[in-house]
Amino acid sequence: MLQTSLVIIVAVVLFLFIFFYIIPIGLWVSAVAAGVKISIFDLIGMRLRRVVPSYIVKPMIKSTKAGLQLSTNKLEAHYLAGGNVDRVVDALIAAQRAEMDLGFERTAAIDLAGRDVLEAVQMSVNPKVIKTPVVTAVAMDGIQVMATAKVTVRANLDRLVGGAGEKTVLARVGEGIVTTVGSADSHKKILENPDSISRTVLEKGLDSGTAFEILSIDIADVDVGKNIGAQLQTDQAEADKEIAQAKAEERRAMAVAEEQEMKARVQEMQAKVVEAEAEVPKALAQAFRDGNMGVMDYMSYKNIKADTEMRDSISGKDKDESDEYDIDSKKQQGNKKNN
Repeated sequence: MLQTSLVIIVAVVLFLFIFFYIIPIGLWVSAVAAGVKISIFDLIGMRLRRVVPSYIVKPMIKSTKAGLQLSTNKLEAHYLAGGNVDRVVDALIAAQRAEMDLGFERTAAIDLAGRDVLEAVQMSVNPKVIKTPVVTAVAMDGIQVMATAKVTVRANLDRLVGGAGEKTVLARVGEGIVTTVGSADSHKKILENPDSISRTVLEKGLDSGTAFEILSIDIADVDVGKNIGAQLQTDQAEADKEIAQAKAEERRAMAVAEEQEMKARVQEMQAKVVEAEAEVPKALAQAFRDGNMGVMDYMSYKNIKADTEMRDSISGKDKDESDEYDIDSKKQQGNKKNN
């Protein structure tokens, strides 16, 4: 008997839970009290269409209290399309208070496009100030100029769908600053008249194709950076110096290689001379045997050879000293070129 009573109680609780889940009585009472024309069957239909009733009824209550006439079908369709119904209703209320002509279809399209429609309505009434990052540009005299600007923009509701966002506006303003500074003859002109940047940038119509209308561009800060022209010249001079040193090193290596080659040739010639001198005694002996040479001829040959060796020894010493002087002078000239 006790088990039967427990089963009945559990069944009743489940039934009441399912009943109040499918039929949100409390939500229906709130809607009727606020003057929203909606029936119990409409709420049941929302459950069957997998629409959360509170996401539709609560915005309907706000819109009704604000004097807006919105149908549940439009709100359900926007919800099923992935839109934010509550934000759309808030944007419509804000637009009505600001006396702006903004219908539901247009507001829903802006919301489905991924824009924050409530923020857009607020920006159209109260313009927003966005600050650019530090923009670096170089004037024609080679001096770097760093500037930041504050851009006052107002939302353009007609171009919110398909229009570019804040990043595009900042990029265009930065491009305008770079162009203006780059066309200046001297950085001093920019420092004297920072408003020349604002005038030039505003004349370019940077807000075309964007979701905003640029009201003003104010230069917040201008600073002088590096001397880029002088730095480039210094880098070029350093590069030329390294190239010259490399070429000088190449010439020195070639000279050393030629010197080594000449030494090798001299050693080869000396070896041939030694080899040829080794054949002289054989030739003398053969001449003695054949009777082509006598003792007096041999003595005359020895005297001529001794005289020649004496002359070679004298001239060879002077030649070594002159070669050493030539090598030292070449080294000194090479060091001067490298320096």
